[in-house]
Amino acid sequence: MPMIESLYIEQYNYQLPENRIASYPLKERDSSRLLFYNRGIIYDKCFNELPAIIPSGAMMVFNNTRVVPARLFFKKESGALIEILCLEPFIPKDYFLTFEATESVVWRVAIGNKKRWKRGKLFLYNPFKNKAIENLYLSAECLGEDKDTFLVRLSWSNSLTFSEVLELCGQMPIPPYLHRNQEIIDIERYQTIYAAFRGSVAAPTAGLHFSENTLSSLKKHNISLSEITLHVGAGTFMPVKENKIIHHHMHSEPFNVSLSFLESLQRHKGAVLSVGTTSTRCLESLYYFGLMCYLGQEPLFLSQWDVYNLKPELTSEESLEQIIAYLQKRHLTSFSAHTQLMIVPSFTFRWTNGIITNFHQPKSTLLMLIAAFIGDDWRKCYAHALQKGYRFLSYGDSSLLFPLH
Repeated sequence: MPMIESLYIEQYNYQLPENRIASYPLKERDSSRLLFYNRGIIYDKCFNELPAIIPSGAMMVFNNTRVVPARLFFKKESGALIEILCLEPFIPKDYFLTFEATESVVWRVAIGNKKRWKRGKLFLYNPFKNKAIENLYLSAECLGEDKDTFLVRLSWSNSLTFSEVLELCGQMPIPPYLHRNQEIIDIERYQTIYAAFRGSVAAPTAGLHFSENTLSSLKKHNISLSEITLHVGAGTFMPVKENKIIHHHMHSEPFNVSLSFLESLQRHKGAVLSVGTTSTRCLESLYYFGLMCYLGQEPLFLSQWDVYNLKPELTSEESLEQIIAYLQKRHLTSFSAHTQLMIVPSFTFRWTNGIITNFHQPKSTLLMLIAAFIGDDWRKCYAHALQKGYRFLSYGDSSLLFPLH
């Protein structure tokens, strides 16, 4: 991986003033600004103009994951508050089963103020003496540490499902760079209007701009709308701390795509646009899972650097044929796996012709993905956005990117 060996995180840095980070969403979802980068040229648009810009006959791929109120606060007898952010289920591992569980679950979590919690059971912080919360007796018990995360058992004493417990007790995991607590507006707006399957602890923010009117207009312009499910992990917020990018440990995320989606993608002849970096990551992982099937390997997990060592032996369509055959042989109607794929410059995109995405943090894996897609012109786009007053990050403005080649 000689190209990756020469990548340093400082190459993906820029100055982002604090006042350019959008703290709140705009009143109307589709009223945000849209930076349209089309093969080297930049245009300033409004997001509600998107249907007129995208080529007729294109396929757009949306991530229909649903953000769960995964942030919980517990209190020690000393008064210290301990924050638990649920990252992914451990027992049971299946998302559906864990959200339907009653009495207890074990999750992999991040813990805020962990140094104040050495041992023992904690009970939920309930400052407003909510009777329904009191009757839950929701407790947390740390079972062990694994790298930067912990395994915690959450237990409660009535017949509510874990999904209902989170809805009652949890807060939306809005990004830490907003420097504020959850407010009422976040419950609705830190969620796409097409969110369906629970599991994310961060929103696929490119999708936050879509309104019912925009989706309806896209269909009228002969643009097909397809959905995949990739549950976004908190790793999307994690800064790259290593100087050399090859030393960064990328988080993995689970995804699910239907057999009918794979078949429609295989038949599609027009442009394919991913809505957000999560959809991009899922789409681009599919090629390599198809290659695994072709090589007789179980397509369960794609590690972050493997793709840069593999010699492609299939076309994109042939790789999908391999996954489709794998599913049909096992009488499955969907394909599920985990991807740790890290997209950096030198990556070859197999499916994505265009990306709709927000403006990302300096020195982030998301910014590196954009650099891989449009090359050094990412600097031109970000300089233009800063100069023209665009709003940045999760609640900020959007961009539509078509690469030079």
